[in-house]
Amino acid sequence: MNQVFRSIEFLRHRLTAGDEHDIHSPFIYDLYTNIITENNAYYVFDKIESVRSKMLLSEEKILVQDFGTGGVEQKQRVLKLSFIARHFVKPEKEARLLFRLVNFFRPLNILELGTSLGITTLYLATPNSKSKVVTIEGCPNTAAVAGKNFELAGITNIIQEVGEFSKSLPIALSHFKKIDFAYFDGNHRKDATLQYFNSCLQYHHADSIFVFDDIYWSKEMADAWNEIRNHPAVTVSIDLYSMGIVLFRDTLPKQHFKLRF
Repeated sequence: MNQVFRSIEFLRHRLTAGDEHDIHSPFIYDLYTNIITENNAYYVFDKIESVRSKMLLSEEKILVQDFGTGGVEQKQRVLKLSFIARHFVKPEKEARLLFRLVNFFRPLNILELGTSLGITTLYLATPNSKSKVVTIEGCPNTAAVAGKNFELAGITNIIQEVGEFSKSLPIALSHFKKIDFAYFDGNHRKDATLQYFNSCLQYHHADSIFVFDDIYWSKEMADAWNEIRNHPAVTVSIDLYSMGIVLFRDTLPKQHFKLRF
């Protein structure tokens, strides 16, 4: 059922999404043309993608505890790392966008909800070695693999918190006085997404950026996205279909953009 919903929403997005010609805000125009749709390769991409390649080729199996998208009957599954890398890790195109956003805005305090194998974490952590990236993963076995990948890549500005999000998120938030950048990719249920958003909202400031993955994963995830973008604290939201970006800048009028990516 979710697949049918995603297919319909994808077609709807393709038919209704705009591009730079539909943007009248100079700030959003610059963000879209120079960051969102920019396609230059950075030297660290090859190093990170070599980690992804290693995972895609791995026959190693781990017991995965699924707290997010899996149903009750899928709470524990034995999966190959290659399967996880192929189906549950953000594709290179979207991961590169996360890198570009961090590289452009230079946030120092970064939170990621959903480490998985750590590929997107590396994209968040490599733009600035002085940043602090706190990443949460519910499954300890998956988190252990991610930790090895961080060591393999030689990245040391990552702090891992492990455990079901209702318990690990408060611990992760204790690392911050404020959050400059947050990436939500740990749970695709409406109530949980809104709960995590509201918890992180207490740490936001005018220049914070929150990015939500898979905003059309399901009807309830789309409903959560709509509530988030209409929240009084949010001034600008950008719907790219595969992810949604919200800004809190009070210098910008409240606007919603649906753009091609």
